Amino acid sequence: MREAEAVLPGGVILPPVSVPRGNYTPILSCDGFLFVAGQGPRWGDDLRYKGVVGKDFSVEEGQQAARLCGLNILAHVWHFLEGDLSRIRRLVRVAGVVRCSEGFEQQAKVLNGASDLFGEVLGDAGCHVRIATGTSSLPSGMAVEVEAMFKID
Repeated sequence: MREAEAVLPGGVILPPVSVPRGNYTPILSCDGFLFVAGQGPRWGDDLRYKGVVGKDFSVEEGQQAARLCGLNILAHVWHFLEGDLSRIRRLVRVAGVVRCSEGFEQQAKVLNGASDLFGEVLGDAGCHVRIATGTSSLPSGMAVEVEAMFKID
């Protein structure tokens, strides 16, 4: 695991780049697109949001978990692009899954934590399409998982 080297616009500090917890690559470039695998709310090896949104965590805490997932996505992109985020033409798509209690219907609000971060850091290039879904379980018991697809130069 490598330590982050960046302080982004607005003083946003990136976490260390995470290592895969399975048989996959965390980031992949193909035909001008950059795909980042699902990222959890971790800072390094520390899973900071383990539990259920709507039971263990409020919507606002879920938003913080989603923001942390977004920071992990940006950390992977930062390292892959060797610190040159100007190569990002557009964040195309974000997909997020919220581990939530039965009857919870605010997944979109939770995922705003990641979407707002992307707009803050990338400006207009951070405007994206998105899906926000809910589930009863996620790997390691994490509360939120987010993946993203970017168009790059």
